[in-house]
Amino acid sequence: MYDLIIIGGGPAGYVAAEQAGGLGKKALLVERDPHLGGVCLNTGCIPTKTMLHCATLYANASEGDAFGVHAEELRFDYAAVRKHVDKTVDRLRKGVRALMRQNKVDVKVGDARITGRGKIRVNDETYEGEHLLVCTGSRPYLPPIDGLKNNDRVLTNADILALDEMPDRLAIIGAGIIGCEFACLYACAGKEVVVVEMLDHVGGDTEPELAKVMQKELHKRGVTFHLQATVNEVDGATIKFQDKKGKERTFEADAVLVATGRSANTEGFGLEDLGVDAHDGRIQVDDRARTNVPGAYAAGDVTGRQPFAHFAYRQGTVAVQHMFGQDAICREDAVPAVIYTDPELASVGLTEAEAREQGREVKTAKFPLTNNGRYLAETRGQRGLAKAVVGAQHGELLGMHIVAPHASEMIATAAVMIETELRAPDIRELIFPHPTISEALRDVLHGV
Repeated sequence: MYDLIIIGGGPAGYVAAEQAGGLGKKALLVERDPHLGGVCLNTGCIPTKTMLHCATLYANASEGDAFGVHAEELRFDYAAVRKHVDKTVDRLRKGVRALMRQNKVDVKVGDARITGRGKIRVNDETYEGEHLLVCTGSRPYLPPIDGLKNNDRVLTNADILALDEMPDRLAIIGAGIIGCEFACLYACAGKEVVVVEMLDHVGGDTEPELAKVMQKELHKRGVTFHLQATVNEVDGATIKFQDKKGKERTFEADAVLVATGRSANTEGFGLEDLGVDAHDGRIQVDDRARTNVPGAYAAGDVTGRQPFAHFAYRQGTVAVQHMFGQDAICREDAVPAVIYTDPELASVGLTEAEAREQGREVKTAKFPLTNNGRYLAETRGQRGLAKAVVGAQHGELLGMHIVAPHASEMIATAAVMIETELRAPDIRELIFPHPTISEALRDVLHGV
C-alpha cells in the first residue's frame, strides 16, 4: 500500500515523487517511457535550448568581425551538436533517477491503467495507494489540414530533434513559442525558414510590442513570416497557403514542422472510469491541484493551466503538500514565460491589454535597451526593449516584459517583485549591479 501513486514521470511527476519521498511517504512513480523527465527533458526544454545555444553561438561567431574577433573556416557541425545534446540530456536523466533512489521512490516502467479508487494496474500487476496524482502531460496538436497525417515529411518537435541531418529548407506552421524557437535555431544555423501563422502576431499571448521586436530580429536572421495566413494543404514537404491579402502561395521545403500547440493526455488510462472531470480536454483542478474526486490530484500540462515545466514543478509540489496536510496553494499571477530566441522574450504578470480588459487603470513605461551600457557593448545596437505595466493608483507592478539577451535569467526578479507587491517607487530604490542588462528592470520604471 502506497501513500501516493503518480502516473507520469515528467516535471510534475518526478518532482512530486521527490517531495513525497522527502516527507517520508511511500511513493510509486509510473512512467511509460524508459526515461524519466517527460517531454521537457527528453524532447522539449533541455534538448531544444541546448541546440539553440549551439546555433546562436555559431551565428554570433559568424558576426564576430564587428567585435574584432575573426574566425576562419567556421562551420556548424550538426553531428557534434547532437552529441552535446545527447550528453546533456543523458546526464540530467541520470540525475532524476538518482533523486528517485535518494528519496526511496519506487519506479515502474509501463502503461498505467486506473482500475478503481486508489488502484492502478501496470504490467499485469495491481498497486494500491491512498492518493493518486495524474501527471500524464500533453502531446503535439495536429490541426485538420490536408496532408499532415501519414506524412513522413511532417514533423513534431520530437521528430525534428531526432533527425540525423538538418533540412536546408524548413517550413513551420505556427509562430508560438515552439515555432519561434525552432525558427531561430534553424535560421542561426544558416537554413532557410518560412513560418506561417494564422494570427496577426508572433509569440502567442506575449506583449505585442515586444513580440514585434522579436519578429524583426528573427527576420534579420533570415526568417520569413507570413502572418494572418491560412495553410490549406501540405503535399509532402510543400505547403500551400493563403496570405493575408488572399493570395495563394506555395513554399517547397525539405520538411514541415507543426507547432500549433499541444493537447492534454486525458485518455487511454481509465481516467473516465474514476469520474474525474476532464471537460474541455483537460483535467479540471483548483489552486491546490485537487480534482473533483477525493484523493485524486493532477498537475502539469494535463491540467491545461500554464504550459511550462516550472509551473508543473510548482503544481506537483503543491499537490503533495496539500495531500499530506500542508495548505499550500499554486498561484498563477506571477508565472514567468520565456521564448528562448535570440534575443529572448520573457514576460511575467499582465500585459497592458490584459490589465485593461480586467478594468484596471494602469500606467505603462518603455525603456529602449540601447540606452543600457552592457547591452550596447555586447549587441551592436540590436533591438531590445523593456516594458512595465503598473497600477495607476498605487503604483504596484502588474507586469514586466523584456526582449533582450538573458531575459530568461532576469524575469524571475520581476516575478518576485510582483509576488511581493512592490511598487514602482520601491523598485526604483533597489540597487542593481552595473553594468548589467538587469538594470533595465529598474530603469524602465523611471518612466512611470
